[in-house]
Amino acid sequence: MIGRREFIRSSVVGAGCFCLSRTGPFAAASPTGADSRIEIVLGEPLGTISPDIYGHFAENVGGVIYDGIWVGENSKVPNLNGIRKELVEEMRKIKAPVVRYPGGCFADSYDWRDGIGPSDRRPRRTNFWAHEESAAGPANHKYDPNQFGTNEFIHFCKLIGSQPYLAANVRSLPAAAFSQWVEYCNAPAGSTTLADARAAAGYADPFGVRFWGVGNESWGCGGNFTAQEYAVEFRRYTAWVPQYGEKLSFIASGPSDEGWDWTRGFLEEIVRKGPGELRSIFGLALHYYAWNLSRGRTRDWNEGKGDALRFDALDWYELMRQGDVMESLINGHWQIMGEFDKNHAVKLVIDEWGPWYRPGSEATPGDILEQTPTLRDAVFSGMTLDTFNRHPEKVAMANCAQLINCLNSLYLAHEDKFCVTPVGYVFAMYAAHQGGQALRTIFSSPSVSYDRDGKPASFWGLKGSASIQDKELVLTVVNPHVSEAREAEIGIRSGSLKSGTATSLTHTDIHAHNSLLERDVVRPKTSAVDGKRGVITYTFPPASVTKLALTLA
Repeated sequence: MIGRREFIRSSVVGAGCFCLSRTGPFAAASPTGADSRIEIVLGEPLGTISPDIYGHFAENVGGVIYDGIWVGENSKVPNLNGIRKELVEEMRKIKAPVVRYPGGCFADSYDWRDGIGPSDRRPRRTNFWAHEESAAGPANHKYDPNQFGTNEFIHFCKLIGSQPYLAANVRSLPAAAFSQWVEYCNAPAGSTTLADARAAAGYADPFGVRFWGVGNESWGCGGNFTAQEYAVEFRRYTAWVPQYGEKLSFIASGPSDEGWDWTRGFLEEIVRKGPGELRSIFGLALHYYAWNLSRGRTRDWNEGKGDALRFDALDWYELMRQGDVMESLINGHWQIMGEFDKNHAVKLVIDEWGPWYRPGSEATPGDILEQTPTLRDAVFSGMTLDTFNRHPEKVAMANCAQLINCLNSLYLAHEDKFCVTPVGYVFAMYAAHQGGQALRTIFSSPSVSYDRDGKPASFWGLKGSASIQDKELVLTVVNPHVSEAREAEIGIRSGSLKSGTATSLTHTDIHAHNSLLERDVVRPKTSAVDGKRGVITYTFPPASVTKLALTLA
């Protein structure tokens, strides 16, 4: 355990930040003895936080669709036209803005035509992930029954108030099939045979799908293309696609991690026909998973992974270090994008992100890629969402991987059992940022110091993001230290704070998690906070995510 004296002695992060605020709320020496300070700069908005960065991802893998979202209309599990009712109710609470479907790698093996028409006539197909399935998994995970297709997904989105984001198959379907999927979804009622097919399924009105992913991970499972080869395919698939009065937003398959060459190669080829080709791209999809907890010992995809439930403080900090790379990835790819797109019309879409552990923590045996999220994953998720909030001009959408019964899931479900994970509560807390003006926020706090395999290591002490709508200010803060609380003075430059509430998610056990049998182990707690002299002093618990909802004086 790290001693407090050693902790403070070695703390250097943000030491000089508050030299900038001599005329602000921190000009005088603090009478409280707080060891940290947070200053929100009211006059320096960073841009509007797109609600879509709080998006979700539902791939047909393991128990995400069948058992997670879809239980069937004849199920004893309470449902709305076959969709799990409790899931719908929870997603309404978090104001879920957009959901990506059907993949992931599954998307580039999927024929959308298999998932429309009368459900009893839909074909069964081998799932892309069938080779990963074990004997313990149900048949509908290995062989897709296509009971949940385009119609059901759109209905799910309507129930929860989300926009659909459909990922098209570039690896194994022709461009014509993509255009026809757009036609099926968006053509006016009675206009075409595909519009009639939609109406026959009970959906006369167009779906109005705006977001379309043109392939997925096209450098790998989505076709094994080079960046240049994929750029040619992207131009071909998006050329002259009918709009039907709906401005379509095409999202290109982008890089994984530090795939700088992919970003540069793709854009070089796209603009080969002229810079006007950039107008066809809404966003470039970046994928990043924090998975390697080996501390540099290996790059092997399986050997490098840690355990979701059994970990020590060093594993905790290692995951945070891995997750914190997201900021450098956003800045690095944005810089390359600017080489070809001077006005930055093309945005980043981070449509797969989260931690990825080795198998073994499944809430339901046989659900591949399922993990049980702990407090560690909640802190990781808060840290990541804060990163997106700090870059509103760069990140237009993000989609946490994945929604239910998978990796960094917000929910776990099996048959009639259901629970909200700590990650789900973080999304509920952060929903207040949606549509707000992000504000520059300065954090000054002792850093975390720890032993990393015999060598000293450190990590930042407090970090977060702030946004404002009218006079309502939202500040979210992550304290990553596993054992030390941080007392911080919080003030606004060129303004003052009056009062509000603090909602904090934490637990005395860093391994704490909710399960299908114990649903309420980790839950946020809310208390009132009051401002004195326009400054609020708040103690951020160790291993915590906190939201302060404050009113300006």
